[in-house]
Amino acid sequence: MTVLIIGGSGFLGTELLRQATSAGFSTAATFNSRPGEALGTAWHHLDLRDPLRLDDVLDAVQPSTVINSSSGNSNWSVTADGPGLLAQRTARRGIRFVHVSSDAVFSGDRGSSYDETAPPDPVTPYGAAKGAAETAVRLLHPAAVVARTSLIIGDGGSAHERVVHELAAGTRSGALFTDDVRCPVHVADLAAALLELMTSHEAGIAHVAGSEALTRYELGVLIARRDGIDPSLLPAGRRADTRFLGALDVRLDCRATQRRLVTRLRSAREFLVQG
Repeated sequence: MTVLIIGGSGFLGTELLRQATSAGFSTAATFNSRPGEALGTAWHHLDLRDPLRLDDVLDAVQPSTVINSSSGNSNWSVTADGPGLLAQRTARRGIRFVHVSSDAVFSGDRGSSYDETAPPDPVTPYGAAKGAAETAVRLLHPAAVVARTSLIIGDGGSAHERVVHELAAGTRSGALFTDDVRCPVHVADLAAALLELMTSHEAGIAHVAGSEALTRYELGVLIARRDGIDPSLLPAGRRADTRFLGALDVRLDCRATQRRLVTRLRSAREFLVQG
């Protein structure tokens, strides 16, 4: 089986390639600015706004499965339109497709957790783009998996971990919010779950996030303690007191998806304290 990772040079894409290669899959990956360093992987430059280039990559790789781990941030043409193009092209060729989405598709106004049946109600441009991508993927490739996740943490290499170090060192302004709640997931757990979904017959929405809800400040304290940083150095604040757009309390209920997975989605308190 040949797996093509879209956004293979990113944080999640790198871990997907590592695990897929270890599992014996043939791997290929795309990059936008520079290729990654995964050994044994064929790298292809791709701009998701270019349908002709996408066709060229699919022709060259002939993948059995495509996993879209790219972000695109708030660039609508990449984050919203790109996944729709991927869904269209993979469906036409009979290629299995797994699209990684985000808890940013929710407003946090429900006052409770969001399961796989909850309709998107985004409040940011990024969330709106992610929500539009979900709609396009499900419409154009009904057999695809749309896997929503939350804050992705690693063993020191994630953007969220870097923010904690920079805030503690005073090289970054801002604060960690005490009223901003998410379900952080370890990148290794997320990648393993995505590869499981890839080889299954699952279709539709899956929730793949950590098993415990934490505020961004609580998460920062756990990261600091793991890395030998004094948590008192971390500035705290409330998102509600700022002008930053975004949902406050988004808890992905992953129980239905977890029952179908062998991979156990650990809580941040487990993988940060025990790691």
